[in-house]
Amino acid sequence: MFVRKSITLLLLISLGLGIAGTAVAQQGGTLTPAQRLDLLRSQLDSLRTQLNSALASLPKADKDESKDSARSRLAGLEKEVKATISEVNSLRAKVDRAERFDTEDLTKIEAAQPDLTSRVDAGLRDTASARVGTASDTPKKKKKKGKFLGIFGGGSDAEEYEDLTGSVVAGRDRVLFEEGTKQVRKGHLDVARLLYNTIITAYPDSNYLPFAKLAIADTFYLEGTTSALIQAGAAYQDWLTFFPTDTLAERVMLKVAESEMRQMNIPGLDSTHSRKAEQRLKVLLQNYPQTTLRPDVDMRLREVQENLAMNNKAIGDQYYLKSQRGGGGLKGAQWRYRFIIDNYPNFSQLDEVLFREAVTYMQEEETDEAAKYFQRIVRDYPNGDYYEKAVEQLKIIGAAIPEPSEEGKARPALEKDGITGRIMKEVFGFQPLSVDKNGVLIWRDLEEGQKDPIDVAVENQGQLPDNRMPTAPRTRRTVPPTQSTTVTPVSTNP
Repeated sequence: MFVRKSITLLLLISLGLGIAGTAVAQQGGTLTPAQRLDLLRSQLDSLRTQLNSALASLPKADKDESKDSARSRLAGLEKEVKATISEVNSLRAKVDRAERFDTEDLTKIEAAQPDLTSRVDAGLRDTASARVGTASDTPKKKKKKGKFLGIFGGGSDAEEYEDLTGSVVAGRDRVLFEEGTKQVRKGHLDVARLLYNTIITAYPDSNYLPFAKLAIADTFYLEGTTSALIQAGAAYQDWLTFFPTDTLAERVMLKVAESEMRQMNIPGLDSTHSRKAEQRLKVLLQNYPQTTLRPDVDMRLREVQENLAMNNKAIGDQYYLKSQRGGGGLKGAQWRYRFIIDNYPNFSQLDEVLFREAVTYMQEEETDEAAKYFQRIVRDYPNGDYYEKAVEQLKIIGAAIPEPSEEGKARPALEKDGITGRIMKEVFGFQPLSVDKNGVLIWRDLEEGQKDPIDVAVENQGQLPDNRMPTAPRTRRTVPPTQSTTVTPVSTNP
């Protein structure tokens, strides 16, 4: 159950969008310039939408100086955001035309984005009292079906939700939350984020505030683009900063890891997201060793480590093939293979790694060391492709040939990908994962009569009783379940 925090004022200054802005600068090295610019544009458009909504709620002429001052402040912020959008659009046009541009300009905008977001958030919060109204709790609708706050094109009907988002009225936080949830169901994620964000900026004591903040993270996760997943991971992590002991914290930590998993590259390319996902999953298991999510976490960790092992193997294989041609690289291959052996004992191709590691020692005439790896293949992988080869090498060396272990006998041979599978992985980068695309509160596909956590929160007026937590949809598993994963310190690749 959510507990209202005394730090809500601090939370207002550190909204998900602001934290995500910091994430842009941190992710600059792993995203293309086009992706970085698209992410910035998404954040800036959201800020401008919030400011336009707040401005629209203030009368154009009013004797109230507080309202005139609020209008001036919000208009100044809107002008600044608009100017920044123009800079982003200009850089994006250069990227589209393949023109050269100074990447330092992009870095400067990214670095300034968190400060701009914080100032907009502060402006919306400080001017909330000037926008206090007495309108009803029902969203004001126009007879003519129009657009919403410029998100879908603007126009004269953009005031459809102005009364709801522009003024502060007691009890309206509930309406905002319910309306935001309806918009999510319709697929209008930008609209939902604005409604949820209004709760955060205008109703700091609301029971719905923690849910609204988490729902914003969910909408980015549901969106699923690269930029959205970056913002989702940052928003989930931000939520954990303020609610680390909440009953949903374990699920949110898993979602942070899954946000990274959905951005993982195929082996041989940058493995930053894979390493981050591994770290998140290990921290989750360290913090919650008795978690009921253990089977899912173990499955995710196994898949992430499979990816990391494949990445190291791809590099090791390059060194290995080079060494077989007499071009050096023997030590590089040894290091990579040994790293896999020490860190990823469940790797599906470990018998091949063991064999190639042994061969490198044979080339160095270190037969005792090579025999250890050949013997492990015979003992642990009697059904694999390298069993007979290992036995043959042990005979040549004159080393003992062990009996296969019971566990080794029970281990099935590796199922090889067909042509289609190899094309999907090598050409299109497809990786079968058990990660689902549901958020923590909001689930993508609901069966008839099924409720997700946000439905329960709506029914219980901003509360999520432990005994009412819905059962999440069953996760698709692509790797056979194994024993619980042992948590070990995260190793750093050189």
